[in-house]
Amino acid sequence: MTETVDVVLIGGGIMSATLGAFLHELQPDWKIVAVERLSEVAQESSNAFNNAGTGHSALCELNYTPQAPDGSVEIAKAISINEQFQLSRQFWSSLVERGILSAPDTFINPTPHMTFVRGEKNVAFLKKRHELLKEQTLFADMQYSEDSRVINQWAPLLMQRRLKADEPFAATRVTAGTDVDFGSLTRQLFAHLAGSGVQLRTDTEVRDLKRQGDGTWQVRYRRTIGRAPGRINARFVFVGAGGWALKLLQKSGIPEIKGYGCFPIGGQWLMTSDPKIVAQHHAKVYSKATVGAPPMSVPHLDTRVVDGKASVLFGPFATFSPKFLKNGSMWDIVTQVRFSNVFSMLKVAFTNVDLIRYLFSELAKNHHRKVKDLRELMPSAEDDDWTLLQAGQRAQVMYQGQLKFGTEVVSHADGSIAGLLGASPGASTAVPIMLALLKTCFPQQFASWEPKIRELIPTYGQNLNDQPELAHETMAETAQDLKIIA
Repeated sequence: MTETVDVVLIGGGIMSATLGAFLHELQPDWKIVAVERLSEVAQESSNAFNNAGTGHSALCELNYTPQAPDGSVEIAKAISINEQFQLSRQFWSSLVERGILSAPDTFINPTPHMTFVRGEKNVAFLKKRHELLKEQTLFADMQYSEDSRVINQWAPLLMQRRLKADEPFAATRVTAGTDVDFGSLTRQLFAHLAGSGVQLRTDTEVRDLKRQGDGTWQVRYRRTIGRAPGRINARFVFVGAGGWALKLLQKSGIPEIKGYGCFPIGGQWLMTSDPKIVAQHHAKVYSKATVGAPPMSVPHLDTRVVDGKASVLFGPFATFSPKFLKNGSMWDIVTQVRFSNVFSMLKVAFTNVDLIRYLFSELAKNHHRKVKDLRELMPSAEDDDWTLLQAGQRAQVMYQGQLKFGTEVVSHADGSIAGLLGASPGASTAVPIMLALLKTCFPQQFASWEPKIRELIPTYGQNLNDQPELAHETMAETAQDLKIIA
């Protein structure tokens, strides 16, 4: 007899962990099963070294403040991303208070967020961006400087051996930025769920999704050890399987997935744990993207703290693999093709020549050339101090002839199944993404859940940027709870 449960979460990453944590708090009587094809959770995009761990809040990422053809700078998306990250901070703070998450420094650490640019045009853009953002409540603490002495105090590695006469440069800095170990956060959430009655089944690969006559979804799986097949029926299914979410949603047959495709892009970091270098850099420094580069490939020099050990990463450098996951299949890029998406994907290929050119240029770089790119931000970098580290695999969304760089939730009209596609800002905004999913997929229950949601996230449903007093109070409280006061 096939077992029937309330919820099946497919994928052992931060999205499934966050949704599971919400559902367990909101509906503790529901039976939840989480399945992961690898032997451990948080081994793909949520792994600490597979993502930037920036705690994306638009403090330093220039792609969230695009410049229009007329020279104006658009800041609406930056405000929206920051608002979303504040919800994540409040949720994590509540879970720390409840003892669900361990000491904050096991997953989040204060790390200033900086932007550094060179050249007159880029300096003018950064200055205009700063002038607009500093008037916004959530960005009021942003500092700006073109003074090498000031920037040297903020991030010495940016200034060593750099000559001001070469070209103008400028930087912004927000001390309230964070570095987040999403791998640790994911593992802690799943450990709590597994200890509270949620079934976590690793080494379990979902092979098919089929709608049953009673409205449930039959989740067909196979154990990766022993290859034993199995099946389970669920009233609701969430597909948080990274790049494989597309493949599984296609198997489900829901019409909402028609037209979607994915373009896989891998990445590599240059990494150093040399104490002399690490001691001189305590910041996440983002710069301008290369022409044609996707937003996730914006060069950045990052402080990372993983398992209590600090290192510095630079990158990411784009790589190519047909796999949709780091541990995926070489046939992923082919098996996604359907009549409903093939022409859309071909249009993307023909209209994104700059991206193709960028990928080829990245693939041609050896270690020396990658360190040469690093010297654009850190002029004193030496080849021997840095090693290459393989980063995560991303499946960029293609839809209706466009390459899309955000995250998208695709759900069936009746709310019985939903999945997440895309990458940036991803993990940092898992909390608001899952809240939006809950509202869409559980409209009948959501109203009764809202009081509990507001216990976990006091400002849910409000815009902090429009309420300076509430914003300052909320940000100060979460900073205190998470011990991220710089």
